[in-house]
Amino acid sequence: MTVDELVQALGALASPQRLRVLAELGQESVHVSELARRVGMSRPLLYGHLTKLEQAGLVTSHHSVSPDGKALRHYEVVPFDLRVTPAIVAAAIAENPEEGP
Repeated sequence: MTVDELVQALGALASPQRLRVLAELGQESVHVSELARRVGMSRPLLYGHLTKLEQAGLVTSHHSVSPDGKALRHYEVVPFDLRVTPAIVAAAIAENPEEGP
């Protein structure tokens, strides 16, 4: 894992709202409107959180069409196991010394 990837993942996880979104998506793939209702936030705010999670590689999305012809964007969790230890941090810094102290 590079320094940038580590920082991006940790930054994406550093929000209670994004953790709530991940917990909800861990149950099943959900379309944005339904997810917004479940987590109790507006769709624009939710899209901001989903963008951050998607950029960090923690969720993915795809489009579908509902039976009544509406376009739906579904999100789901990308399986991940993030471990942060001093050795992992040191290895990331060693791969990218210009990002270090």
